[in-house]
Amino acid sequence: MLVLEDINVYYGAIHALKGISFEVNQGEVVTLIGSNGAGKSTSLKTISGLLRPKTGKITFKGENLASIAPQVIVSKGISQVPEGRHVFANMTVIENLELGAYLRKDKAGIKQDIQRVYELFPRLQERNTQISGTLSGGEQQMLAMGRALMSKPQLLLLDEPSMGLAPILVKQIFSIIKDINASGTTILLVEQNAHMALSVANRAYVLETGKIVLSGDSKKLAASEEVRKAYLGG
Repeated sequence: MLVLEDINVYYGAIHALKGISFEVNQGEVVTLIGSNGAGKSTSLKTISGLLRPKTGKITFKGENLASIAPQVIVSKGISQVPEGRHVFANMTVIENLELGAYLRKDKAGIKQDIQRVYELFPRLQERNTQISGTLSGGEQQMLAMGRALMSKPQLLLLDEPSMGLAPILVKQIFSIIKDINASGTTILLVEQNAHMALSVANRAYVLETGKIVLSGDSKKLAASEEVRKAYLGG
C-alpha cells in the first residue's frame, strides 16, 4: 500500500533521514519506534508532503507522492494526526470535525461519519458545542483523531498519540486505535511508548539517528533483549 525507498531528508545541513526504506501493507498496524530525534515524526511529515525528500521514492497504491501537495495527498486517502494534537482551539468540537471533511462533498456521508466518530469517542459527543481549546489533553487527542477520520483515510498516520496523557487514557486511546484498524483503516503509528506501540502493531521498525536498525514482527521485537534494554525498560 505504502512504500518508502531510500528516503533522505535534510533540515538545512542536518541529515534527518538517512536512506530509510519501509512498507505498510493494507490492513496492518505498523509502528515506528525510537528515541527522541530518531526521525520518526520526520518520516510521517515526509509521507504527508509537509517535508520533501532530497532523494528517494514514496509510493502509495502505486502512485508516486514525491511532488504532490499535502492537501492532494489527503484526497488520495492519507490523513495525519499531528504530534501535539493541533486542534483548532477557537472552534467547537463539531466545527473541528466538519473541517476534517473539507475535501468531501457527500453531506449525508459526512453526517454519518460524525456519528461514527461520536461512537468511537462518546466524550466528544458530550462536548459537541464546546470550544476545543478548553478540552483536556485527552479530549483534544480524541478530537484530533476524529478530525483525521473525517477525511475517510485508507491510511491513518498517528504521531505520538499517547504524549502527555495519563496512563488510563493511554490505554483507552490504544484500544480505540485497534478498533479503527479493525474497521478497515490501515495505520502507521509513531510512538515513544514502545511497549504500547508493539502491543497493537503487526510489524515494527526501530529508528536510530535517521536509520532503520531493526525491523520485524512486533511480538518478536518486543521479546528481543536488544529492544527490551533500549526501549522497554529492561
